[in-house]
Amino acid sequence: MTEVTKRILVTGGTGLVGRAIEKVVADGEGQPDEEWIFVSSRDADLTSSSETRALFERHKPTHVIHLAAMVGGLFKNIRSNLDFWRTNIHINDNVLHSAHELGVQKVVSCLSTCIFPDKTTYPIDETMIHNGPPHSSNFGYSYAKRMIDVQNRGYSEQHGRRFTAVIPTNVFGPHDNFNIEDGHVLPGLIHKVYLAKQSGSALTVWGTGNPRRQFIYSLDLARLFLWVLREYDEVEPIILSVGEEDEVSIREAAEAIAEAMEFRGELVFDTTKSDGQFKKTASNAKLRRYLPGFQFTPFRKAVKETCAWFNANYANARK
Repeated sequence: MTEVTKRILVTGGTGLVGRAIEKVVADGEGQPDEEWIFVSSRDADLTSSSETRALFERHKPTHVIHLAAMVGGLFKNIRSNLDFWRTNIHINDNVLHSAHELGVQKVVSCLSTCIFPDKTTYPIDETMIHNGPPHSSNFGYSYAKRMIDVQNRGYSEQHGRRFTAVIPTNVFGPHDNFNIEDGHVLPGLIHKVYLAKQSGSALTVWGTGNPRRQFIYSLDLARLFLWVLREYDEVEPIILSVGEEDEVSIREAAEAIAEAMEFRGELVFDTTKSDGQFKKTASNAKLRRYLPGFQFTPFRKAVKETCAWFNANYANARK
């Protein structure tokens, strides 16, 4: 019998990405020497240094995937930039410092493409994170996430720690936050299409529909997380994304959802609502140097699977 030598603690383990990692591990991607521990806010308040430390002492992880964060869509960020800054700074500092103090071998934290400068050239890559202010709509969350990169470098230089981070583009999939007001664009649209179909009304999409995004399916991201945890040894973050050629507009995303959910009604774009950042096209060239053959799930197939999950789990998913 293989001895367990890796105890992998996943913070934010019941969220979108945590659930995807749990499924991928359960479906055969886990290894015999790994024990996986998925924790949520019910297990510890990570804004508390004492509760975070107690969590680490209880589980004694050798490795950590740090997903826990206060997150939300464009309009929640606009309303609460200070809350996003303070909450995430506390969470990240507590997790990384507890990992350092208890001798965790490796930490992989999750960043976001919104950390990149608002005024930049495209495609953005890993060298450009700190080259200017992020978009004003979510500066609190963005700066808090940038500081993970700063801390990772500090722990590496001062203590030799193997702390790194990944930068996914827009993630979606089963177990997402489908709240229309506070969720991200794709799950919000899925919920809107569901309601429009039920009521026989038009689908109202906030904004012009012109902004463009690279969407990554949560199960693809989960597989990449496992690779980063096991194989990626740089302190510098790595962008985990589909290629630039796979970028889609919000209009195209809405149309893909309408098709997947067999919605026949009209699409209306409410141009009084903010578009947010027009695009944040990211290069996955670094990822492709490491994993040239990685196969991403086609966007429309991933949308169809996510819509099917939402329909099957509507009572819980809509909350």
